[in-house]
Amino acid sequence: MQQGVEAVVRVAIAALWSSPDAVRPVDAPALRSPADVGAWVAGMDADQQVGDGVLSQLLLGERVLVTEIRPDGWAHVVAVEQPAPRLDPRGYPGWLPVTQLTPAVAGTDTSPRVVVDATVTSLHHTAFGAVALPGVVLGTRLVPAGDAIDGWRPVHAPGRTAPLWLTATDTVPEPTAPPTAEQVLAVAARLVEVGYLWGGLSAYGIDCSGLVHLVWRRLGVLLPRDSGDQVVAAHRVELGAERAGDLYSFARPGHRIHHIGIVTAAARAHGERRMLHACFSRRRVLEELLPAERTATLAGAHRVVELT
Repeated sequence: MQQGVEAVVRVAIAALWSSPDAVRPVDAPALRSPADVGAWVAGMDADQQVGDGVLSQLLLGERVLVTEIRPDGWAHVVAVEQPAPRLDPRGYPGWLPVTQLTPAVAGTDTSPRVVVDATVTSLHHTAFGAVALPGVVLGTRLVPAGDAIDGWRPVHAPGRTAPLWLTATDTVPEPTAPPTAEQVLAVAARLVEVGYLWGGLSAYGIDCSGLVHLVWRRLGVLLPRDSGDQVVAAHRVELGAERAGDLYSFARPGHRIHHIGIVTAAARAHGERRMLHACFSRRRVLEELLPAERTATLAGAHRVVELT
């Protein structure tokens, strides 16, 4: 691995850290290769799950630009598939262990792909064989290594010479058409009851902007990672004209956007509104009627440009 080159994530989920110094003893499972994100989340209490050491998460095969490598095995990277205009025009910056990366293979970024549609699945050494890489999650993009056989699909896995296999029904062709509101809500609904995890981007745990980013990623639309940038990337809609599949943003007077969610129904009489979101206070993803305290900070409604 060299500074200044592109690499790809070789683990199912890699945490993107604010600093190597932000890592705690409880974070050890997330630092391994392969990482065990399920064990990591299960080993934390509710307060540890909302620590600010994790900025985001990167999925298997996600591209990064390596900007620095430290002698202690940490790499500073820019996650080029997670736009973050306020932080870096190239993508989301942060740190992760070098062992969770592998050099990018030239030309694979333009290869046709499939996207994982299961909330969680595994890659196997062979069709019907032993698990080689567990914990591969919704939204992961993979390059096929051939046609599906007997219900199993071979794929190229970063850092491995031989193809790995997963159940063919756990993938769909990477979308090329703009998504519909119905598709947005269908993907988001599958994440209801997932626990809240600061910086999370998977069915193991997710935060509010991670939920929005992941839903649109699964549907082939690249949105920024953070809520403030997501709002800028969408068109503002007058309150009262919002429809299912739009976004609600929230901010306190004079402050930046601090929360975002997906509109699940058109506004009703008396201003009643519903949304699906990853709720910090209730520590999970839920769909609900906006309570009064949430409505008090409602900053606006927004429509993703590509949404039809």
